[in-house]
Amino acid sequence: MRCCYNYTVFSSGSSVAEGDASNMRQAKIERKTKETWIQVELDLDGRGTAGMTTGIAFLDHMLTLLARHARIDLKVTARGDLDVDDHHTVEDTGIVIGQAINMALSDKRGICRYGDARVPMDEALAD
Repeated sequence: MRCCYNYTVFSSGSSVAEGDASNMRQAKIERKTKETWIQVELDLDGRGTAGMTTGIAFLDHMLTLLARHARIDLKVTARGDLDVDDHHTVEDTGIVIGQAINMALSDKRGICRYGDARVPMDEALAD
């Protein structure tokens, strides 16, 4: 599978080299393949705002819940071969979100959280 990436990591509002996101933990990634085009904008220190346009209502719903409960700002725009099936769009969206989180975390300095929670989400209890 051929794909290409465009990476931008932001620090204090300006574009910086990969791995130097010391002040603001944000990332923007675009991924293009034969089947999909995905763009993700992420702010780990956001307020839980979400903007999803994937063409898959359930995926939009779940990603909105992720942003809200994680209190991250997440914008996902995706175009895929939905006439074939949802698989490529869902898979590539997950890949790009994971890469954006990894990039925004940079060297992961300062992360020292550990937790245990029971979270009610819709009609389910995440334990």
